Amino acid sequence: MKKKIFKTDNKYLKIINKIENIRKKNNVNWMNILRIAFKYSPKETANVMSKIYIDDQKIGSLVKKLL
Repeated sequence: MKKKIFKTDNKYLKIINKIENIRKKNNVNWMNILRIAFKYSPKETANVMSKIYIDDQKIGSLVKKLL
């Protein structure tokens, strides 16, 4: 049985799509900042990235507990 999509569902999907498009552009901006940081201060940037990676792993572990 196919789920019927209601009018309000379409409204939410449109908003989610808009958010997705904005995030895509913003991710490019973040990557540009990262490139600049590595260009001008690679050691410091690598240290910060390492800390971010460790925290991301912690978040990933917590997410797994939710599943």
